[in-house]
Amino acid sequence: MMRLGEVVGWVVLGTVAVQGASACTNIVVGRKATRDGSVLITYSSDIAIMPRLLRVPGGSHAAGETVEVKGWEADDVRGRIPQASTTYTVLGLVNEHQVSMGETTTGGRRELRDRKGLLDYDALMLLVLERARTAREAIALVDALCREHGYGSSAETFSIADRHEAWIMELINKGPGQKGIVWVAARVPDDCLTVHANMSRITTFPLDDPNNWLYAKDVISFAAEKGYYDPKSGRPFSYRDAYHPDHGPSARRACAGRVWSVYRRAAPSRDFSDAWFRGEPGAEDYPLFIKPDRPLSVGDAMALMRDHFEGTPYDMTKGADAGPFGSPLRLRPLVFKVDGKEYMWERPISSPHAGFTIVNQTRASLPDLVGGLTWFTPDDASTSCFTPFYACMEALPEPYTTGDYRTFSWQSAYWVMNVVSNATYDRWSHVIPDVRAAQAEQEGTLLKMQPAIEEAAAKLAATDPKLARSFLTNYSLSSAETVFDRWRKLAEAIFAKHVDGYIKDAHGEAHETGYPEAWLRHVIESHPGRFSPPGKIGLTDY
Repeated sequence: MMRLGEVVGWVVLGTVAVQGASACTNIVVGRKATRDGSVLITYSSDIAIMPRLLRVPGGSHAAGETVEVKGWEADDVRGRIPQASTTYTVLGLVNEHQVSMGETTTGGRRELRDRKGLLDYDALMLLVLERARTAREAIALVDALCREHGYGSSAETFSIADRHEAWIMELINKGPGQKGIVWVAARVPDDCLTVHANMSRITTFPLDDPNNWLYAKDVISFAAEKGYYDPKSGRPFSYRDAYHPDHGPSARRACAGRVWSVYRRAAPSRDFSDAWFRGEPGAEDYPLFIKPDRPLSVGDAMALMRDHFEGTPYDMTKGADAGPFGSPLRLRPLVFKVDGKEYMWERPISSPHAGFTIVNQTRASLPDLVGGLTWFTPDDASTSCFTPFYACMEALPEPYTTGDYRTFSWQSAYWVMNVVSNATYDRWSHVIPDVRAAQAEQEGTLLKMQPAIEEAAAKLAATDPKLARSFLTNYSLSSAETVFDRWRKLAEAIFAKHVDGYIKDAHGEAHETGYPEAWLRHVIESHPGRFSPPGKIGLTDY
């Protein structure tokens, strides 16, 4: 969001964004469900933009001062609203008080959308982060800002966390000409996690548990007024049924599959069925919250964001659709037609279409200056590298603020990550081992160093906060430069090693690779007789 020359979040130059961030995945993990007591929010935004990590400093503001309403998806200013007397520094989607956010678009009833509302979801999130000291304050601010200025996006699910607790908040507009939203917010149990992925997750909920459930006063009465719910029916009110009524089999397959894949990996002992996400009639929905079989680490959260349904019947690296080299790449559109009949690809968590992926980490065990950070990577998480950026940082690394979507640049982290990604997709089985080795080494080093870095920073924060801030700034800058340099060298190494259909060994000798037998069999069967030469086949040295 650009304000008086300052910017925060992820923005796009000009008008190159081709759609809203309508395809996103969030995982939200309570503090007792993580190894180190962190509250985690992951967020992957699959959108054709060039994201840049940017920062806005907080401060005190004079009475009568205003602020631009502007998010990261478009370069236009939607308007201005009164500025808060005090705002907090925000880096990415974490602020200096360790309030963290993410989102997925759920759509909801089309007749309730009002594009004239001043606040798009992205502008709303950033305004909230500048003003909230806790997750509960953030929820109240979402409501208050929409009532005052109007909400201009379709339905959303927000992930909202602070150092102690995590929430998901589902909200939807009231329709053209009406300011405000109807909403419900659920606290994630401390020992549990949840996932939302472009589909409403909240159904029925208690009305008398303010410690764990918050909601708009008119969330039920407004639904009754609009004819979305009949209080005389005897049925309990369901937020999803009222405001998101048409989740058919295709939507489940595209959205609920991502929930299932996190749940089946985080809690394999539960043996979650695929029936709901495959659209089977009468199948049971997945629970809103689950307790993982073991506490998750930050590295575990990163791994979950790299999922392509590996190890399941829907493994996108297997089968003819994965090509000869087992690629999970599936070109858009998600739904396609052949001979007039509709089909659809699987929709994984890790997508080639990702603009950025983050893992936000907040901790009560550390001072705010140290505890809040975002692990950020441009592009697809499965082929890129997460880098830690602390919310207290006073400067940003140039490669993560450089470039635009139109023009390639070796100086831009976004483009360097994309070079590696696009060099990997078409030759996945050959190249991904090199990428995973680089990820394991680079991220592994950063994760191993993190406790020592933060212990030193916490000690500095107790006596010299300014020095602690400088220490973490320098560490984050140097880490980012190291990752950027490593990925640029990785891109060069991939092109040098995997060249013209050969793979070079450690001595630089080129070797033929051929194709997997299963794929060759598919090719032969699809063209009977075509590849059978006359006579005996000799040595192929022509």
